[in-house]
Amino acid sequence: MTRFAGRTRSKRARPRPDGWAWAGIVTVAAGLLLAVAGPWLAPHEVGAIISESHFEAPGVNTVLGTDMLGRDILSRLLYGARMTVGVALAATVLGFLIGMAAGFSAAEIKGRYDDFMLWLADMMLSFPPLLLALIIIASLSSSLPVLICTIAVLHASRVARVSRAVAMNIAALEFVEVARARGESLVSILVREIWPSTIRPLAVEFGLRLTYSILFLSSLSFLGLGIQPPDADWGSMVRENLNALQTGTYLAVLLPAFSIAILTVGVNLIVDWLGAQSGRSISEELTG
Repeated sequence: MTRFAGRTRSKRARPRPDGWAWAGIVTVAAGLLLAVAGPWLAPHEVGAIISESHFEAPGVNTVLGTDMLGRDILSRLLYGARMTVGVALAATVLGFLIGMAAGFSAAEIKGRYDDFMLWLADMMLSFPPLLLALIIIASLSSSLPVLICTIAVLHASRVARVSRAVAMNIAALEFVEVARARGESLVSILVREIWPSTIRPLAVEFGLRLTYSILFLSSLSFLGLGIQPPDADWGSMVRENLNALQTGTYLAVLLPAFSIAILTVGVNLIVDWLGAQSGRSISEELTG
């Protein structure tokens, strides 16, 4: 009964997303749809040269024109959606799993283990993220597994500190104390008791980390250390077609840059709404 009473939630109706939140949801859903179905919707292969003209204007055969090598911009945008969204999402999920496991366990075990995890997280945070990524990629390669793991490691230390701070408050509640008294295992306490109560604040952090992943991957690709040819992502498309600005054909540069901006804005709109609802739910619990 104590456990049930401690975990009783408010019966108030959950607020629905507002207009800006719906705009973010639609934008992110469109990005995910393109990431899944983009290659099937593309009229040409990602590296297929379909024209001898560089930066050709939009026409019948090329809806958005061609890039510096005569490749179809629309096809590369659709293929690039899978790389940009897929790699960023995979890196964020992996970094979250590592960071939550470290942060939750540190909050529950405490003692020297907690001190060690804090020291390890602080040490990782002391390195400039871009410099650390450059060192790892230059040492290993810029393959997809290396890119995903590198970005995930950069996320893990930050997620560990956030999840530890949230879990410390939850671990002091009565229903967690009852679970300890029943002799439940560490994994059971973390998964069944602490995790469900941290979903909303960590969802906000997940959105922020996803935005960071998209921008960070695009930055690496712009520097030539991200997605490598013949594959394409939106950051590498901006780097490859910078000469289009001198010739007056801006679509090859503006479209991928605009896609990055729209996707990150969409994620941030959802994050803003989740953050507002998270703060509101906490205040309702305190005053209810």
